[in-house]
Amino acid sequence: MSSAPAQRLKPSHILPILPPPLAEIDIKNALKAGERIELVLHDGATLSGTLQKFLRDEKSITVTVDGGATQDIPFAKFRYFQLPQPRAWTAERLTAEQAAPPANQGSRILQYLIELKDGSTLSDVTLGYRSDAGGLYLYPLLQNQRYFHAFVPHASMEQYRLTPGEAPAAAPAQEPVAERPGEEPRAELNNIESTEALEEVLRHHKAAPTLRLGEILVKEKLITQNNLDDALAAQKHHRAQGKNMQLGQVLMDLGIINMGEIMQALSEKLGIPFIDLAKFKINPEAIKYIPEEMVRQYGMVPIHSFNNKLVVALENPMDREALDAARFHSNLFVEPVIASKTAIENTITTLYTMSNIDSESLDDYTLGYEDVDKESEEEYGETSVQDNVIVKLVNKIIIDAYQQGASDIHIEPYPGKKKTIVRIRKDGDLKNYYEIPAKMRSAVVARIKIMADLDISEKRKPQDGKIDFKRFSSLKIELRVATIPTAADMEDVVMRILASGEPVPLDKIGLSTRNETTLKRMISKPYGLIFVCGPTGSGKTTTLHSVLGYLNTPDVKIWTAEDPVEITQRGLRQVEVKSKIGFNFAAAMRSFLRADPDIIMVGEMRDKETTSIGIEASLTGHLVLSTLHTNTAPETVTRLLDMGMDPFNFADALIGILAQRLAKRLCVHCKEPYEPTEEEIREIAAEYCYELIAPTAPEHERQAVHDEVVKEWREKFATDGRFTLYRPKGCKTCDDTGYKGRLGIHELLYASNAIKKQILEHAQVSELLSTALREGMRTLKQDGIEKVLQGLTDLHTVRTVCIK
Repeated sequence: MSSAPAQRLKPSHILPILPPPLAEIDIKNALKAGERIELVLHDGATLSGTLQKFLRDEKSITVTVDGGATQDIPFAKFRYFQLPQPRAWTAERLTAEQAAPPANQGSRILQYLIELKDGSTLSDVTLGYRSDAGGLYLYPLLQNQRYFHAFVPHASMEQYRLTPGEAPAAAPAQEPVAERPGEEPRAELNNIESTEALEEVLRHHKAAPTLRLGEILVKEKLITQNNLDDALAAQKHHRAQGKNMQLGQVLMDLGIINMGEIMQALSEKLGIPFIDLAKFKINPEAIKYIPEEMVRQYGMVPIHSFNNKLVVALENPMDREALDAARFHSNLFVEPVIASKTAIENTITTLYTMSNIDSESLDDYTLGYEDVDKESEEEYGETSVQDNVIVKLVNKIIIDAYQQGASDIHIEPYPGKKKTIVRIRKDGDLKNYYEIPAKMRSAVVARIKIMADLDISEKRKPQDGKIDFKRFSSLKIELRVATIPTAADMEDVVMRILASGEPVPLDKIGLSTRNETTLKRMISKPYGLIFVCGPTGSGKTTTLHSVLGYLNTPDVKIWTAEDPVEITQRGLRQVEVKSKIGFNFAAAMRSFLRADPDIIMVGEMRDKETTSIGIEASLTGHLVLSTLHTNTAPETVTRLLDMGMDPFNFADALIGILAQRLAKRLCVHCKEPYEPTEEEIREIAAEYCYELIAPTAPEHERQAVHDEVVKEWREKFATDGRFTLYRPKGCKTCDDTGYKGRLGIHELLYASNAIKKQILEHAQVSELLSTALREGMRTLKQDGIEKVLQGLTDLHTVRTVCIK
């Protein structure tokens, strides 16, 4: 048999996840000292040499590089390596159970695809695989029934997927063999209750194959071909009568198979996870991707989204029509998991019940709740109200508000027989959402207080609390609750929906190119002080967590003090302050300094003590990030000096300040393009240049600056010298508002030497602003105008959120 050169691992498109039967190749015998090795590093360079040691537990290898010295190389330093010497496809390299002629090895021929953390992919055909704590061992096949060894460390992989494939010699692939003793256990495919456990399973589980359900059941010998033919004929008959029944249901109705056997076939045999929706905590981000009508039409529930994937639970994960619809609407890669029909129906009822609760039915509700707060807490505790309309109504108000992308829920009772108004804040604007009959107002407030562990008998003073909605629903939602006494012995309730979930990548938060480059340079410094400032609800916490996500690496210790913890990140040590027991931001900061931090994030520097500790920490070798409620970046400097900060220490510690606002984003589905007139462009340029030019500057200088700005705009934003702006129009997607979502507008002040000098001199805000503009800073309005020219928003919106 002639030798053939080893084929390189090559990029390809991502395939569905499908782990194969293991090829139990003896790794100790396969990897021997003295063999030729080729390592591909993270920058794409190839390092060739001789393998000396493979230390799986220590996660490193020792290589003598061609023409160089012997090096110890950690797994984290390379993408993958291969031993390019071809090996014969012979029985002695397999276990006794696997020893067989090559023609019968089709069941172990697999197409693999590996998604690396740098975004690239590797793909080829392998004779089985092996996985351990170090990484993934592959055996890529050559054209002449030969193969070679390759190894990809877990440190460089995001995930891997394998599907049945064919040998390069076109040997026909056989059916997948059943599981054998010694294979990877499948117990983890059941009892999945958290999104973290689900993600781990989905990294390596078998995805829904391209076969239909009936073919799978026949192949698994759970039904016969005759059974399948009978079921298909019955299904066709039902369709002729206008009944669209799933094949699985037809098989069960005919008594051929039960649901447990179908679940076993799809989950255990094919590796598709089974989810108990009654226990699983649904990621609320997922339910935003598929509308209610589609959920009800196909009987599928979106339960989690991560890494550009949407996980949906179906009774039949082979329902291609449902999966295609979900994929088309969400524009995400869709991963199916199995759930029982009853659990799916119950979950849909929980998530989408407002259609069954309308004002008329509430008006007819006669359970005398006028003075519920005067009754005992036990009578209206969780047990007694668990199944009544009040519980369902409050739950649905919260769920609906989240699904619509609201940030706040306002419950506003009125005296007498006036109805209680429920309003939600969406994209920064309040809008009426619902009206509750007057006789139920006290019951609704009491229910929310119970959920937030507040005193339902106390109406005279404000109370603050927090709702962990996982206790009352399958959704992972947290809400911050504030009750405020109002006239006529009423109480208003405001619930802030906390921004749970993963942090937004730093390059996705809408920073301009200049601001992103400058901010990355600022946060790369080993110590110093960085502020993010803006009013409540301007996205400061989101930005800070984006920064922390960028800095979060295994070699860095990061402590955060937050009130409350809204966004969680693996690798951060996050602390929630509790002012009631004296554990405030200052106390948290002092404790952090004794816990060997590299980076400290403080939710807010509200007082002189916290700010002083932050400055001290930044001067002693720590990078400190925090927020402040100020309007602009230059104003932040004067605010801190007015708080009594020592200007010398403050100037020395400060790295920079990022001010930001959230502006409404034009709906991408209906925004209307138009070409502005030259007069309109001149007016926008005048507004943009207002702070760039001194008021006393002569007209010719002002005109020169205007002309230069417009010239720069034509190069960056115009096509063939013509600008295209957009205005809101309105459609079903955006509720006829013309706006959908929000985007950040930023003002980034870098603490240069000139700025530091002015801090020492207690310079005025106007002087700091003038210096920062000369050094390239752009104000909030200027950044907003550039986003108008990019077609992301409109000038009216920018003027609304910017004070100048």
